[in-house]
Amino acid sequence: MHLIADRKGNITQENTLQDRILENLYSRKLGRLLLKPLVTPLFSRMAGSFLDSGLSTLLIRNFIRFHGIDMWDYEPKKYRSFNEFFTRRLAEGARKMEKAPEVLVSPCDSRVSVYEINDDCVFRVKHTPYTVESLLKDRKLAAEYAGGYVWLFRLCVGDYHRYIYADSGTIRKFVRIPGVLHTVNPVANEQFPIYKENTREFCILQSENFGKMIQMEVGALLVGKIINHPRGCVVRRGWEKGRFAFGGSTVILITGRGAARPDADILENSRQGIETRVRLGERVGASAAGE
Repeated sequence: MHLIADRKGNITQENTLQDRILENLYSRKLGRLLLKPLVTPLFSRMAGSFLDSGLSTLLIRNFIRFHGIDMWDYEPKKYRSFNEFFTRRLAEGARKMEKAPEVLVSPCDSRVSVYEINDDCVFRVKHTPYTVESLLKDRKLAAEYAGGYVWLFRLCVGDYHRYIYADSGTIRKFVRIPGVLHTVNPVANEQFPIYKENTREFCILQSENFGKMIQMEVGALLVGKIINHPRGCVVRRGWEKGRFAFGGSTVILITGRGAARPDADILENSRQGIETRVRLGERVGASAAGE
């Protein structure tokens, strides 16, 4: 069970059937034994093959009902597989993009938490310490973000699973780090350091408004595919960066010291262990230049 806040300050408890199943898997010894084959890329590829098949369309109607998905937000289409439905596109105008250059926007529909990076490049998610170096597998690059922020945008299975570039700029490098595929549900973080074990990809973006920024995608249980689109060197805020196949997933932004400040409600919620629900293109922070 975990706490979710909206931007009006309303707080609700989230404790779905999926949460309860995952809690039993991750908190019990037998459950953790059962997890070993489930978190492998091979299992995700096998599940993905079924979800790409025509037979998987039988799952769509109940999935929409169970997760309360408003299909008016999406382009009308007849889906040929569950994964085609899962990676559905938004209808035009379904999300509003903040365009002011000093505003940092959410790259996806998600629940966001922000964490301050100390001068030793360490940050904590719940009770689990992480280093930026373990996240990036690059000590020199990690050192550039001391004093900055890690922004975790956690997607649930009912969310829109396409994501955008959070700012315009120039891509310096793309990196892929292979790993396993734990769920990104908070319950898993109590047992496994998921953000240094899971498969992930990131780009180094020399952004126009927030300095050199990392934008990373983290695969999760049943998400064998992080599908990033090939792009040239120059990208624009709001351009689609890619999509996740089935499962809950996470997009991570890393900003350097003095580059961006989180909005006050998101920062305070995060300090209290509360995630804040946000939508793609919505404001989550602003430039800290000149402060």
